[in-house]
Amino acid sequence: MATYAPLDIPEDGKLAHNITHFGRALRKAGLPIGPGRVIDAIRAVEAAGFSERVDFYWTLHACFVSRPEQRAVFEQVFRLFWRDPKYLDHMMSLLLPAIQGVQEDRMAEAAEKRAAEALLDGVDRDLPERQDTPDEDAQVEIDASATMSHEERLKTLDFELMSVAEIAEAKRMLARLSLPVRPLITRRSSAAMTGRIDLRRTLRASLRQGGEVTKLSFKAPRERWPNLVVLCDISGSMSQYSRLVLHFVHAVANRKGQGWARVHAFTFGTRLTNITRHLGNRDVDASLRAAGAEAQDWSGGTRIGACLHEFNRDWSRRVLGQGAVVLLITDGLDRDDAGVLARATERLHLSCRRLIWLNPLLRWEGFAPRAMGIRAMLPHVDAFRAGHSIATLEALGHAISDAGDGGEKARLVKMLSGT
Repeated sequence: MATYAPLDIPEDGKLAHNITHFGRALRKAGLPIGPGRVIDAIRAVEAAGFSERVDFYWTLHACFVSRPEQRAVFEQVFRLFWRDPKYLDHMMSLLLPAIQGVQEDRMAEAAEKRAAEALLDGVDRDLPERQDTPDEDAQVEIDASATMSHEERLKTLDFELMSVAEIAEAKRMLARLSLPVRPLITRRSSAAMTGRIDLRRTLRASLRQGGEVTKLSFKAPRERWPNLVVLCDISGSMSQYSRLVLHFVHAVANRKGQGWARVHAFTFGTRLTNITRHLGNRDVDASLRAAGAEAQDWSGGTRIGACLHEFNRDWSRRVLGQGAVVLLITDGLDRDDAGVLARATERLHLSCRRLIWLNPLLRWEGFAPRAMGIRAMLPHVDAFRAGHSIATLEALGHAISDAGDGGEKARLVKMLSGT
């Protein structure tokens, strides 16, 4: 924690008023702040008192922060709200279109962007006129991303870098996505207009004509739809990605006529939780709220090997029969025994028709499978894809199809060999 300067609090008796506005800013930034917490914060400050900024910080922190992932947003809103010099200019710089000097290449952190958007709600964001004349020889680079369609830009934006408004828009876009799948061809057959001649039905029909064959009957293989099983990592490093991926899974589970027989969903961090029944709720917010309440290990640690072993032992026979497709959403960063993780992943792979691994770490161009957990899991998957944006989720249809297996396997072998 950085050392804070003395807090500049107005002496006109408006501290409670300022804390109320601070609570509203936190709420706009995505924290679940209600009137009760604001009242508790005012009473806590009155009871504890403070003489330094750090005391005031931790008093409000205790009242407003309830989850680890909320700390970064709280710190940024606190720094910008409580009389940080030129904080409005700083927030403007986080949100305005980028026309930056070549030396200024740092992008706004996700927490900074959300804090800025919350505090600038209703503020005119027009660029102020520059009073100084720029050097003619100064080099500038223009970020042309502003010329792109807003929806196209949002599709490729990392979930972790989205602002509150962008997350809301991304959820609406995810609700419109579908995940098409081809039907499976079974050994059983049924009557058809064309196909193979059905000798049994043809001969039975001829008996009605005195043994004379007047019409041929045909049969074709039956088709059925596979199950989709989603195993989603909800540990601290995957929290933001998991929330948006589960919005997508909810949309797939509730869209009729797209092919899947049934969608099963499980979350895991330090333990495995079956949230399938919650997906039946048509209200996505109520569905995920109930799932989050049942999964008590949200934003906690990670025990991938133990959780996959538990799934194989207790659930694989129930949900993986008849050619199910498994989506495994995790970064693969596990500190448990790599041998246990490898055996559990292999068993999972052998129990399903296709095992597709979505890993948000693939958003980095220089990604290499150096982590022990990733190297243990990678040989046992059919496809290894990124899962950090809307565009990557849209591309899942190709990974689920059977086309391109040879190329995908060759890519995985090349990735493991480091060549």
